[in-house]
Amino acid sequence: MSFDLAQYGITVGNVFRNPSPAKLYEDAITYEKASITSAGALMNSSGKKTGRSPKDKRIVDNPESTNDIWWGDVNIKMPDSSFLQNRSRAIDYLNTRDHLYVIDAFAGWDPENRIKVRIICARAYHALFMHNMLIRPTAEELANFGEPDFVVFNAGQFKADPTTPSLTSSTSVNLSFERREFVILGTEYAGEMKKGIFTIMNYLMPKKGFLSMHCSANEGKDGDTCLFFGLSGTGKTTLSTEPSRKLIGDDEHYWTDQGVVNIEGGCYAKCIHLSAESEPEIFNAIKFGTVLENTVFDPETRMVDFDDDSLTENTRASYPIHYIENIKEGSQGGHPKNIILLTCDAFGVLPPVSKLTPEQAMYYFISGYTSKVAGTEVGVKEPQPTFSACFGAAFLVWHPTKYAELLKANMDKYGSKVWLVNTGWSGGAYGVGKRLSIKVTRAIVDAIHNGSLNDVEYQADDIFGLSVPKSCPNVPSEVLLPENSWADKAAYRETAQKLAKSFHENFKTFEDQASDAIRSAGPKYNG
Repeated sequence: MSFDLAQYGITVGNVFRNPSPAKLYEDAITYEKASITSAGALMNSSGKKTGRSPKDKRIVDNPESTNDIWWGDVNIKMPDSSFLQNRSRAIDYLNTRDHLYVIDAFAGWDPENRIKVRIICARAYHALFMHNMLIRPTAEELANFGEPDFVVFNAGQFKADPTTPSLTSSTSVNLSFERREFVILGTEYAGEMKKGIFTIMNYLMPKKGFLSMHCSANEGKDGDTCLFFGLSGTGKTTLSTEPSRKLIGDDEHYWTDQGVVNIEGGCYAKCIHLSAESEPEIFNAIKFGTVLENTVFDPETRMVDFDDDSLTENTRASYPIHYIENIKEGSQGGHPKNIILLTCDAFGVLPPVSKLTPEQAMYYFISGYTSKVAGTEVGVKEPQPTFSACFGAAFLVWHPTKYAELLKANMDKYGSKVWLVNTGWSGGAYGVGKRLSIKVTRAIVDAIHNGSLNDVEYQADDIFGLSVPKSCPNVPSEVLLPENSWADKAAYRETAQKLAKSFHENFKTFEDQASDAIRSAGPKYNG
């Protein structure tokens, strides 16, 4: 039975609402030249765009929300008239299709705060992607779904008009909080839908007084919840997905008065260089129902070559969260006992583990630091610092200090401990020192979970002001204080000061809204 979209000006006769994955497989193969891999996953291409287009994201500047929004490079203003032009363009394109797909589902696992989302799209692979990533309603919930809280119009196959005021290209990703609509033009990258919903939740949850978070979360056998924040390459997914702890969610959450809630119904895992040995949980999740995006396979055997980056290094797998065996049913946990901020410090000057004061937690949370190493990008010859506010600047709506203040309020209220864990280099910077092994990092995380670090003696790092444990089970004591692991002490101090300067330069962006206590919690730079 076709679904009526006339209220949006869409008159297409064949509209499939919440079709089965099998139906979406058939259509993707028939109309989109998709393929089935040897493991049963659906493999498809996002076309020219193989990643998000952050410079093309726009938010409507409306009097109702304008004072809430952190305007600038992340949130770029768009007049409502331009939004309506793009919306009309998207509707016009969707009306040219023979058939469309509607996915009605939820964002947020707790019924009190979840929102109802409607995805309207023309590609079967986009529909299956959001079937995986949102929380799938039961038959009864779907029958009583009613009107959605937000609607996504995905007309990504059709280009935007770059002459439209506020646009700078033929790609446009637009959000209106007041109209409760999200429009996509000029990009078929499925992640734009997922991150669009996350951006919406990053506005709505803090408005309710809840902290929305770009992090993973898991739960121990005693019911203790842990959050893992970290940018790409820091080990967030690897460290949060472990057999001894149940996965609550791998990417997007919010923290209410009842505890931590996963926003999503699925996982969106990077799969470049994926193997059964390195990440068995993710590898085994790639089966029927999983969407593989921009991967390459052998045309004869249909076996995926996860090392092939000829289309992009940003190869992805989207699958329902229950494809991971060891999950927390209901995707909710209690108030976090521990919060781990992960960084991959290629300068080799941050301790492998340090305990943060509330003010330091806010400072390092707002900073969102990690580093690139030589060879990762053209022109990168030595380690380069990378900062992303709250470990997810591209998806923030409010000023970063809003999220940091909510973090501190929750820490104070629920007694959560915050740790800075460096998964990068020790004994020297990249090219001189060695990267800390996953065995050492896992030992540190285990010590945080079991409380071993609560009763040991601590020492101060005099440049970064961090409290560093003098001992940690199964971790060599000489690596705990970075200066001790460097043969050239003068080189250590010079490198540490260089990184401290980068922190200070980056934090200038936030100083006008950060308290004296937060500003003073940063590194001691003698510049």
